[in-house]
Amino acid sequence: VQLQASGGGSVQTGGSLRLSCAASGRTISGYSVAWFRQTPKNERDFVATISAGGGTTHYADSVRGRFTISRDLYRDTVYLQMSSLKSDDAAVYYCAAAWGDGEANLLLLDSRSAAFWGQGTLVTVSS
Repeated sequence: VQLQASGGGSVQTGGSLRLSCAASGRTISGYSVAWFRQTPKNERDFVATISAGGGTTHYADSVRGRFTISRDLYRDTVYLQMSSLKSDDAAVYYCAAAWGDGEANLLLLDSRSAAFWGQGTLVTVSS
């Protein structure tokens, strides 16, 4: 599986962006997909995740209520809609996938469990 993350860019505080994570080479329909983010000062932190079936999601406390993760099973793509962006949200965002092992509600929460990674997309937030 190859994951292609896109949609990053520069936005002002309070603005919105939508990130996309598109799969190629193999479907990710049976995989939980998550977004992580990393800054030069921090490790790769969990942001949001969605189950293989798309029915279960989980968010980091810092983004809950502002970010929404979703997946389009037909397009084999996972999205991260980011709203009310803050300076603390500036980072390189990575998508990752982990096999759901047949469990529709299993969630990828730990970066160490990821089997595949996208290349990262940069989000900058300016005041």
